[in-house]
Amino acid sequence: MKTRIFLLLVFTFLVSCNKDDTTNPTPNNSNEVTIGTQVWMKKNLDVDYYRNGDLIPQITDQTEWASLTTGAWCYYNNDSANGKIYGKLYNWYAVNDPRGLAPIGWHIPSDEEWHELENCLGGEDIAGSKLKEAGTAHWNIPNIGATNASSFTALPGGWRSFDGYRYSFFLDLGFSGYWWSSTERPLTISLNRYLDYHHTNLYEIDGRRYNGFSVRCIKD
Repeated sequence: MKTRIFLLLVFTFLVSCNKDDTTNPTPNNSNEVTIGTQVWMKKNLDVDYYRNGDLIPQITDQTEWASLTTGAWCYYNNDSANGKIYGKLYNWYAVNDPRGLAPIGWHIPSDEEWHELENCLGGEDIAGSKLKEAGTAHWNIPNIGATNASSFTALPGGWRSFDGYRYSFFLDLGFSGYWWSSTERPLTISLNRYLDYHHTNLYEIDGRRYNGFSVRCIKD
């Protein structure tokens, strides 16, 4: 009996992550997509209030951003036109704020939840191809392997970095996308995900608290 139950659970998992049926958009809500057993937002987060209604400040100044120890957001290159396409970039303090960055019913994905998505799409080496928006409307040429088979529609929103001394600056719009996870490592580092235009991988990377990354929420 135990063997039969185990085999049934394995079969159920495989069916839920079948490579030909990883996507099942939620009916009547074009902003959600189901991949395996997970439900993700189809766009990067674009909010400027915490869940409790408190304002998240927009910080454009390069030196002020670099010295922050509280939550903040910005548009790539401080250009609101980029926000309409790629959403906002948030620092770690906003992601980790107890007031809640994600809307009600959603949360910032953990490292384990990113791994589940990755495994459902065939593993680290090829998951990126199924997550990236196909074509070169937003991704730079050649956007290798991009099929968007998952309907996740990952875009290359770039990121906000820091020179380690005084200034913050913007990098990689069109070339890569960076997304926070909620999983923190010691020494001001968290685990995050990264896609680029020249590979099919979904990379795991470290991120510093002052970095500005995109956020993609997953349903509770």
